[in-house]
This record gives sequence, structure tokens and C-alpha cells, in this order.
Amino acid sequence: MPVSDFEMINAWEQVLKLSKLEPGQSVTILTSSATHPQTLSSALIATQSMGAIVNRLDLPPVNAEKALSRDSLAWLGTTPLTGNNAAIAALKESDLVLDLMTLLFSPEQHDILRSGTKILLAVEPPEVLVRMIPNEADRKRVLAACELIKGAKEMRAVSDAGTDIRFELGDFPAIGEYGYVDEPGRWDHWPSGFALTWPNERSANGHLVIDRGDILLPQKRYAVEPVHITIENGYATSIEGGLDADLLREYMATFNDPEAYAFSHIGWGLQPRANWTTLGLYDREATIGMDARAFEGNFLFSFGPNNEAGGDRTTTCHIDIPLRNCTVLLDDTEVVRKGKVLDGK
Repeated sequence: MPVSDFEMINAWEQVLKLSKLEPGQSVTILTSSATHPQTLSSALIATQSMGAIVNRLDLPPVNAEKALSRDSLAWLGTTPLTGNNAAIAALKESDLVLDLMTLLFSPEQHDILRSGTKILLAVEPPEVLVRMIPNEADRKRVLAACELIKGAKEMRAVSDAGTDIRFELGDFPAIGEYGYVDEPGRWDHWPSGFALTWPNERSANGHLVIDRGDILLPQKRYAVEPVHITIENGYATSIEGGLDADLLREYMATFNDPEAYAFSHIGWGLQPRANWTTLGLYDREATIGMDARAFEGNFLFSFGPNNEAGGDRTTTCHIDIPLRNCTVLLDDTEVVRKGKVLDGK
């Protein structure tokens, strides 16, 4: 359903207030050819109406010759900011950057954040943004889950489909995404709503089953038959099954990088306004799949880089896969039981 300009401006104002935007602060809106025009126009109006000093920085797209899809997460690492010192300097001088193009997992993004600049990513369609406007309750719920992760030494995920995998924890931080940036140097993504961490290097061992109805985000596809993945010492060593397994295995092989098979972040969805079914209602190029990543009770795991958490793995392959109906345990205490979050919400 289309969103009115009034609704989008109001949504931006709510998010910007949560992000503590003050009159006189500098905001740079980062755009590219794929930026949604209504998201941009409403962001320009909302930031100016709140008294900010607003700039727009439009940069050309990159990686077309490398990526197999037009998705902004299809090839990571190189961005329009790579080697662009003038643009980086402008962003560092900003109090807030609204990223409407996607800088995720780039060294330039980390450099900008270290300067104290806040970065908020917003690239989903306007109707998704409006449906999942963040609030303080989202923040409290996500941070409470992060505290549970911080206190744990092991995460385990199991399911009736056959998933049974363990991860040692403690070497990487717990990170919460709740949809706004309320502290200097914070990055977040509107919309979102999940808690995550990274397993200690080479500690992941077990078996993953992508069951019928689980989501393969590289293909933005619901699995139609089980995919069995063996994990040994932090790496996927076999991917077996039917067509879905073939698609995943061959896609990962195109990166020609053994680090593409390394375990990346792990965690669970906490956003009650996200919906598992939404991906099936959109053209594949219209969304990056944040409903799939954030829907309440999923077990979200990924392969690829860990530099976002301070690690040194910067492979260009990044794959997120949310599983339904899993039980997630921290030190043998259930936090999600068969797809239901056990926090009383």
C-alpha cells in the first residue's frame, strides 16, 4: 500500500527525535542511484523542519561488474567512499549521516563512526519503514537480550528439523539493532530489531538444517526442501540437499574465497512488527529483506565477514539466513523456544 508524504515525514521525525537530532546539528544524507525518491524527499523535509543543517552527498554506484545481483549487500567491502577522502571528510564533520545507499561492512564506515558521527541506514521501501517505526520499547527489549548474550559463554541452536549447533562466545561484543542512533558513534538500521554477536573464531560446530519455509537471503527465496549444512571448526564444510542447496553452494563458490564459508553473526529476531511472509509479497529488487532478518523468534545466522565486530575477516561474501521454529539456548537456558521469544513480551 503506498505511503503518503505526510506519513513518511512524520516517520522520519519520530526516528530523528529518538536519534536525538538537535537544531543546528549537521546532517548529511548519503544517496546513490538506487535511493528511493520518497525516502529522500521526506528525509530532507524532516531534517530541515527540525532545524538541522542539511547536506546531500550523492555518489555513483560501484561493484556492478562483480556482483551477481543488484542487491546492495551482494558484494561487500568496496564502496563509493573507497579512496574518496573528500567525501569521508564531509561525513566525519557531520553529527548524523542518513545512509540511503548502504555502507555496511566497509572500513570507511568504521572510520567515520570512530569520529563520533552517528550513521542510520534506511534503504527499505517506505511502507516497510512506516510499519516498523522504532520505539523505546524496541530498544529496551533488544538491549535486554544483549545483556543475556554478554553474560553467556555458549550459544546453542536446535530444531525438530535437525539443527543442532554450538558456538563459544566472549571474544566479540553483543550488538543490538533497534532502529535508531541515540549515542555518538552509533550505527543502526531502520527497520530492525534483533540481538546478535559473533562466535569465537573456529568455535562453531554442528549441523544446520534450512527447513522448508526458511529464507535464503542471497536468493530472497523461501526454501522448498531441506538444506543440510555441516559446520566444523567455524566453517561450512558441506552443503547438501536439492535445488536450494545447489543455489546456495554455487553462489558461495562464485566468491572464490574460503572465508566466505566462515561463520559470521548469530542471534535472534525481536521485532513483532516484522513478518516472515513479507518477502513473498515483494519483487526481489524492491527490498533487502529486513522483515526476514528481524521477525520475532527467528534464529538468524550468517556466513562471511566479522570486521563489523572488530575482527579481521573482510570477505566480500555475506549471507544471512533466518530459521524458523528453532530453540536458542545461552548456557543451557532457553531464550527462544521453537520460534517463541521467552522474554515475556
